[in-house]
Amino acid sequence: MTEPREDQGVAYMLQYENIAWYDAGEVRILDRRVYPARVEFVTCRTHVEVAQAVTDMVTQSAGPYTAAAMGMALAGYECREMTAQKQLEFLEHAASVLYSARPTTRARMKLVTDGCLQAARTALAAGGQVDAAIREYAVAANNRRYHKVNQIAEYLVALFPQNAAVMTQCFGETIVGMMLKEAKKAGKQVRLFCPETRPYFQGARLTATVCRDMGFDVTVITDNMPAFVLEREGVDLFTCAADAICLDGYVVNKVGTMQIAICANHFGVPTFVTGAPDIGHPTKDTVTIEMRDPDFTLQAMGVRTAAGGVKGYYPAFDMTPPHLISGIVTDRGVFSPFDLHRYFSSGGAGDYEMVV
Repeated sequence: MTEPREDQGVAYMLQYENIAWYDAGEVRILDRRVYPARVEFVTCRTHVEVAQAVTDMVTQSAGPYTAAAMGMALAGYECREMTAQKQLEFLEHAASVLYSARPTTRARMKLVTDGCLQAARTALAAGGQVDAAIREYAVAANNRRYHKVNQIAEYLVALFPQNAAVMTQCFGETIVGMMLKEAKKAGKQVRLFCPETRPYFQGARLTATVCRDMGFDVTVITDNMPAFVLEREGVDLFTCAADAICLDGYVVNKVGTMQIAICANHFGVPTFVTGAPDIGHPTKDTVTIEMRDPDFTLQAMGVRTAAGGVKGYYPAFDMTPPHLISGIVTDRGVFSPFDLHRYFSSGGAGDYEMVV
């Protein structure tokens, strides 16, 4: 690629090729369901398989956005023998399949596939190779997003004391890597507490591994320990990313986020959410909470933990109300959750804006 890569200096699983990558008629996606115990990739040979991999949680957090873009490149390869008009029709249908893979993040995923569609239109008009053009767009979009998240990280790390104890939730993907990169740059010592995040254990497996790989002190706690840790371990702040930040100040993130925010509020520990507000979600009522297979709550990493005949319940996300949030940390600075429209009036464009 002609432009510098923004994924330099971050952990293995945050580098583009190790998230999802299109090449030669297939997309390889790092299987985060088994990482770091095993480093395995799921190979997809159609865009439908990419969408299914996203649905099946092969990749999580921000990983599906990269996978969707690479899936669009694969769709461009699938329809390469068609007429230009038929290629566009095929790609538009592929986009709908990919952005609908998980309901709660549908709006953000559509922004990604919209950008890929525009890149395809430009390539077709110039007589170029559609799959290559979409992959180039995907890398450029990731570069923009990583750069923007690095700006967010600068504002977040500025809130840390010199020797900070930070609690996280789930796997914040890019912001975790950029936050630690900025902490090193600022010369700040950070120790992290990562709730395990059942039933996929993203905190224990993904966040903790990235923290370790980048040289930071990290401790995994179970999901029923945050209140004890907040009270006893001198935690300075709780921070998480978000799957949606509604303009009414409600934050949608991995289920369990709200209860940590409640505990943090009780103990006087500030809660800072990272990311940009979603113009497509004016209120919390526009968000669909994904309900996943309840049987996953009856096991731990494939080992059954509940007796037969016991029922499970598995909402993938919850909604944290604005009164529990100290600030939304964006690329334009820190905003009150009660004043998020000001982000856009200040020139903010969101995390996944379409740029070609």
